Amino acid sequence: MRDYFRPILQSGPARPDSALTLGGGWTWFTDVEVLRRDAPARIIPAAALPEAARTALCAPRADIARLSMARPNIMGILNTTPDSFSDGGQFSDRDRALAHAKEMIGAGADMLDIGGESTRPGAEDVALDEETRRTEPTIAALRAFSDVPVSIDTRKSVVARAALDAGADLVNDVAAMTYDPQIAHVTATAAAPICLMHAQGDPQTMQNAPHYDDVVLDVYDFLSERVSAAEAAGIPRQHIVVDPGIGFGKTLDHNLALLQRLSIFHGLGCPILLGVSRKRFIGTLAGVSEAAARMPGSVAVALAGVAQGAQILRVHDVAETRQALTLFQAAIGD
Repeated sequence: MRDYFRPILQSGPARPDSALTLGGGWTWFTDVEVLRRDAPARIIPAAALPEAARTALCAPRADIARLSMARPNIMGILNTTPDSFSDGGQFSDRDRALAHAKEMIGAGADMLDIGGESTRPGAEDVALDEETRRTEPTIAALRAFSDVPVSIDTRKSVVARAALDAGADLVNDVAAMTYDPQIAHVTATAAAPICLMHAQGDPQTMQNAPHYDDVVLDVYDFLSERVSAAEAAGIPRQHIVVDPGIGFGKTLDHNLALLQRLSIFHGLGCPILLGVSRKRFIGTLAGVSEAAARMPGSVAVALAGVAQGAQILRVHDVAETRQALTLFQAAIGD
């Protein structure tokens, strides 16, 4: 059985000389939790890390889509879909979509994530031409007035290719190249970065009694295998972002387990994207049934992710997240 190493992250001015910096970023650690499938967790000093694990955790992360991974970044969500779980139909009209893009940029979004297919639980597949029609012209129009980095939220190589040709900077694949393996070739050919997300099942089935032997380690192993697959397809590790897929084939307890040990995924040597905005588990815990009313809980979980070193926050509420992040960083002395 293998060991998995989770840095116990801290921040602020009282940093010991022995502390190690996580990924060239804003957090540091002196101790590490060691997890195994066949033994209880234990704590070791960071100085006792094996060299390969130390390198994976501490090597500075390369820029992704022209953004520094040495600081937390805000990715604003722009769904051009009629049926997304929180804002479906609000921005399916291109003029409204572009107006909302300008609003998010003005509010402090570092990147925009444009999607034309809902992947909420129970969502139906969208035809290639329809998904492309919803996304490619919006990206092209956005490029006419802004150079803010753009990601295309898609599982499909045809849609990704059209988006990259229109000026997208990153492919955000919630299926981690398992739905359409050709998306790896498209991404590699464009020399673009990719975000690989974990999901158990597809949107139609993923919330039908999801099960894991150990959700944290199972998700880690899946992402590790997909990172290796991306590298084999010609995408260098420094162009790969990982996402544990909160809410995608997970129960409330699964989501909380992943959030509580989020920093383990830094061991993959890639930046982490955290997408929790307005998700059902927040409503369950807070007693808020309406997705659009879950902003305070979404911001709270996003800041918890920043405390664990997450480099990209995918959010609906850009202005509120930017204000909270600014104050959070000031309060911890970052």
